[in-house]
Amino acid sequence: MATTHNLGFPRIGAKRELKFALENYWKGQTSRDALKAVGTQLRERHWNDQARLDFVPVGDFAFYDQVLDMSFTLGNLPERVRDFHGDALDNAFRVARGRSAQGTEAAEATQEHDACCGGVAAGEMTKWFDTNYHYIVPEFTSATNFSLDATRLVAQLGEARSCGVHAKPVIIGPVTYLWLGKSKDPNGAWDRLALLPKLLPVYGALLDTFAALGIDWVQIDEPALVTELDANWRNAFVTAYDSLSTRRVKVLLATYFGQLQDNLELACSLPVDGLHIDAINARDELAQAASLLPASAVLSVGAINGRNIWKTDLNATLAWLEPLAQKLGDRLWIAPSCSLLHVPVDLESEHKLDAEIRSWLAFALQKLAEVKLLADALNNGRASVALELVANAKAINSRRTSLRVNNPVVKAAIARIDAALGKRHSPYTARAPKQAALLNLPAFPTTTIGSFPQTAEIRRARSLFKAGALDQVGYDMAMQAEIARSVREQESLGLDVLVHGEAERNDMVEYFGEQLEGYAFSQFGWVQSYGSRCVKPPILFGDISRPNAMTVEWIRYAQTLTKKPMKGMLTGPVTILNWSFVRDDQPRSVSCRQLALAIREEVLDLEKAGVCVIQIDEAALREGLPLRRSQWNEYLQWAVESFRIAANGVRDETQIHTHMCYSEFNDIIASIADMDADVITIETSRSDMELLDAFDNFNYPNEIGPGVYDIHSPNIPSQAHIVQLMKKAAERIPPQRLWVNPDCGLKTRQWAEVIPALTNMVAAARTLRSTPF
Repeated sequence: MATTHNLGFPRIGAKRELKFALENYWKGQTSRDALKAVGTQLRERHWNDQARLDFVPVGDFAFYDQVLDMSFTLGNLPERVRDFHGDALDNAFRVARGRSAQGTEAAEATQEHDACCGGVAAGEMTKWFDTNYHYIVPEFTSATNFSLDATRLVAQLGEARSCGVHAKPVIIGPVTYLWLGKSKDPNGAWDRLALLPKLLPVYGALLDTFAALGIDWVQIDEPALVTELDANWRNAFVTAYDSLSTRRVKVLLATYFGQLQDNLELACSLPVDGLHIDAINARDELAQAASLLPASAVLSVGAINGRNIWKTDLNATLAWLEPLAQKLGDRLWIAPSCSLLHVPVDLESEHKLDAEIRSWLAFALQKLAEVKLLADALNNGRASVALELVANAKAINSRRTSLRVNNPVVKAAIARIDAALGKRHSPYTARAPKQAALLNLPAFPTTTIGSFPQTAEIRRARSLFKAGALDQVGYDMAMQAEIARSVREQESLGLDVLVHGEAERNDMVEYFGEQLEGYAFSQFGWVQSYGSRCVKPPILFGDISRPNAMTVEWIRYAQTLTKKPMKGMLTGPVTILNWSFVRDDQPRSVSCRQLALAIREEVLDLEKAGVCVIQIDEAALREGLPLRRSQWNEYLQWAVESFRIAANGVRDETQIHTHMCYSEFNDIIASIADMDADVITIETSRSDMELLDAFDNFNYPNEIGPGVYDIHSPNIPSQAHIVQLMKKAAERIPPQRLWVNPDCGLKTRQWAEVIPALTNMVAAARTLRSTPF
């Protein structure tokens, strides 16, 4: 009999209950107990939603981030928060965002730490493998010690038991935990694997804790196994699991997001009781894994795509699962490919979604139903679920044959793409003087990344407009008023290159998708990006085209309000692709080129409207990288080509900017240079300019704005701190090619935070202009 289980469930709630509870708590509007009560309610609801499975994950819920929770479980707290004597949840928020709720720290900090009450440095945040989820990076030094605090997991297991579910605790494995972290050793380069002997006894104690609670299976996530590992990291897996082999609970080692490849034999040889393989990416490895695993070990098959929202072709999946089930019998487990954290909760709430497109989709709850249906078919025969299989086949065929998916005109345009389409007329060295003459900017020019706070007034106008209570004229007037406010504030602050503030945009991807053919949209398809930040990825179901201009009138209006340069703000094709739920019936590269042609049309229309600075954000460029370096080149070729197609049809005088954030860019800096943007802005504030290490060995040819204001924290950067960061940047980049800017857009912040932060930023730029370099 095949066993069913899940690797993880979306934690935010079908109506984003966790988001609103967090933000109300951080503002000081609700109590900590009220926040914790929302967490309890969500966990109970989600366990009940999964109760039909044989095993239900426990420990996958986090108030901010599961990696941060693991750091607290292991007692690995950054030194700057180690002596905080308040509630552990508040301390976790301090690491995640620089501070917790308003007033909490002042009330609970010890006297010697009163200076910290204004906030501490937030932990570095980066992408979780190749997803749009961000985790808080563990910090290590040679002096790091670990100590077990299983309070959170023990409490949640008690809650799960009271709900009557068969609990399977979920934890991040010891090797992946070290792999995810960074050395912060004051003495410089140092190998974090040296901490493994200190770490393993804590993991052993945690497994003993689970055994004492009567737990039979524990899921240990080791997704680092799908990456390229050198001998030291491979040996670390052997050391780690040999050390844990005397445990009194069974271990399911979970891998996901890719193929094991050269790590397959290693994974199958480790002394664990089961192995989970992502069959969406690594189906070809299942047969070999089934042969390599010990006769007593289970093979968990991730047969349902945990990262996209298309229905599974259940008949086709059964065709390759049935022989495996015959071979493995009770040793076969069925699950989604990875945690369902990356998909929305429930399709049933989508009453406004086009009926045909809706019939092609499955969200988290529907995916769990697919898991159960596959197991029923394997355990009881296809006849036991015949009606469900017929309905599934009908939906799959409907999508495959729909005329709405394929557009011959778009396909013909893709066929006409040639190399010339992606080349600027002149090299940067020839363009830069023309742009300087036109823009007449000072040294260390200041700008922002695009968005300004999404105020209550903006949200109210958008809500009324969607409900039909505000007409188009009224809505446009409301947005123009907010744009005018943004321009006034920037003029008052003394910024050099302005933005219109993006008041009219609900999201940097969804806004564009709504105006492109080939996209559909959910109402409640929210997915967590980090902390309380949720995104609603648009659904790219067909060939892409741009019927009309998307941003020109808004930017044109903003430019009439100022004599300073106004940036045109666009999202780039790679980011639109990577932050959408993308069709899986053609290569991603083809969809990306379709998006590139659409954005190119918008760029050229902006230029015709007199916009001389155009920013094309590619925040998601790096997260689309395959997890193995051997596959990077193919992706980077079409990703960079797509950006160049979108950006490079303009005149030399038009300055092209791009923006990237919260990823590691050092190892792809040559490809970023190949994009040939005149100015690139990148996140460097949380990493203390660490991302600029790439420029020690790479002569970046164009201009760069290293982000000096961490917009994901409510903390206000001081003028002195910004000057210090920029001086670090000037050690690597010629000062005449440096810009001063925040590290990302400001839509999630409040004006009361933004104005003092930008005031300090502009003051820092003025100081830099009078500083000899």
